[in-house]
Amino acid sequence: MQHFRHRAALRSLAVVLAALGYALLAGCTSADDDLNNFIQETKHEPGGRVEPLPEIKPYETFVYADSEMRSPFMPSAPGAGAGLAGVRPDQKRNREFLEQFSLDTLKMVGTLRLGGSMYGLVQTKDGLVHRVAVGEHMGQAEGKITEITPSKITLIEIVPDSLGGYMERPAGLALNE
Repeated sequence: MQHFRHRAALRSLAVVLAALGYALLAGCTSADDDLNNFIQETKHEPGGRVEPLPEIKPYETFVYADSEMRSPFMPSAPGAGAGLAGVRPDQKRNREFLEQFSLDTLKMVGTLRLGGSMYGLVQTKDGLVHRVAVGEHMGQAEGKITEITPSKITLIEIVPDSLGGYMERPAGLALNE
């Protein structure tokens, strides 16, 4: 009886080893078969169209010919305001109402023509609409209105430069439709 048990155990062991061997051999098949099939299929497909390269614009040179102007590669004198000596905020001028608001919080909502003059309509963040004219100020950077068109209010601001002076900077409010 023991002999039959021992023989059955050996058969079971042989079956397990055969299954393990088969699994190992199945795992050793070439993994490149899928890759080779894909390459062959791709070679038989028609080729695609390559887009032409974009046209390169020629470089335009600039000749700095004015010898009396400040060199653009040299810093301006401290306090000179980027070459505009005397540009300073007017500390004695009375502030106007719209100068308490930052320019990015103001919104142009339209224009108004009265008696041949063009006025801009500017809305503050609290929803009130104010009428402005050329020569008036708005924004916190001494913004003086220089032009009003149906689509834009143009200003010149006086802002600090990086050298301790001041410089003029163009700014504007565009009509948001």
